Amino acid sequence: MAVSKCTRLSGPLIQELLDSVDNFLFDCDGVIWRGEQAIPGAPEVTNLLKKNGKRVFFVTNNSTKTREMYAEKMAKLGFLAKTEEVFGTAYCSAVYLKNIAKLDGKVYIIGGNALSKELQKVGIQTVGAGPDPVFGGQSDWADVPLDPEVKAVVVGFDEHFSYMKLSKALKYLDNPDCLFVGTNTDSRLPLEGGRAVPGTGCLVRAVETAAQRKAQIIGKPSHFMFDCVVSEYGIDPARTVMVGDRLDTDILLGFNCGLKTVLTLTGVSNLDEATAYQESQCPERTGMVPDYYVETIADLLPALQG
Repeated sequence: MAVSKCTRLSGPLIQELLDSVDNFLFDCDGVIWRGEQAIPGAPEVTNLLKKNGKRVFFVTNNSTKTREMYAEKMAKLGFLAKTEEVFGTAYCSAVYLKNIAKLDGKVYIIGGNALSKELQKVGIQTVGAGPDPVFGGQSDWADVPLDPEVKAVVVGFDEHFSYMKLSKALKYLDNPDCLFVGTNTDSRLPLEGGRAVPGTGCLVRAVETAAQRKAQIIGKPSHFMFDCVVSEYGIDPARTVMVGDRLDTDILLGFNCGLKTVLTLTGVSNLDEATAYQESQCPERTGMVPDYYVETIADLLPALQG
C-alpha cells in the first residue's frame, strides 16, 4: 500500500486497507456518533467489520462514562459492542494506577461518578467527587484539611470544578510522592452547530499550573491508551488501524504507536488542517497527518457489503 499520506480512501484502496489489517480502533464522539445520534451508517460499518472477522475496539478520551455505560449507549444506537471492547480514560486510569503505579492508598479525584466507579472496581477508594463549594477566606483555603490516605490526584472532566478543588489538589500535590494523573488534554468539547464547551485539558492545565507539576496523561495521544488494548488482546500494531476525527489525539496516537490512520471528517478536524500539517514539513506536525481520510466511516460500507 505504497500511497502518499492524506489520501482519499475510496474504491480499491478500501479493500486494500481491509486486507492489510485485522484490528480497528474507533474513537467515539464525532466518529461513530454525535451526541445521542449515531453517524448514519456507522453501526452497520462496525457490525460488518466484526462479521467479516475483524476485531473492533472503541477508544475514547471521555472520562464521564464507565465501560458498561458506553456499551449500553452503543446497544441503544445499534452497535454490537461488548463492554470489554471499550477503552475509555476512566477505565484506563484505573488500569494505570492499579497495574503500573501499584497505588497503595486513596485517590483524590477531580472528576465524576464514572471515574470514581472505575477506580473502585479495581479496589481503589476515592474522595472528592461531587460539588465542593468555597468557604471562608484565603487562610481557610490554604489550611483545608486533607485525607492522609490519599496517594494520588486524578483529574478528569468535572462540571463541579471549583477553586476549593483546585486548592485541595495543590495541597495534595505539594507532596512529591503523591501521583498526579490526567485523563486527557482535550481543551474543547465540540457541540452541534459549531458550539463548544471547555474540555478536561483546561482543568488539567489549571491543576498543573497551581501545583507546578506535570500530570501523567492517560488518554490519546498517549501510548498508554493503546498499551491497554494490547495488554488485553495482544494485537499487532502493524495490522491495526486507528479511525478518528481529531488530528492531535486520534491520528497522533496512531502515529505514536505505529498504526495505520484514517481521519473521518464528521467531527473536529478538517482536511485543510491535515493538508497544512503535511505541507508544513514540521516534524511536530507530520505525526498528525493521516494516511487516509473519508467523509464519513459509512464510506466503507460498499466494500463491506460487497
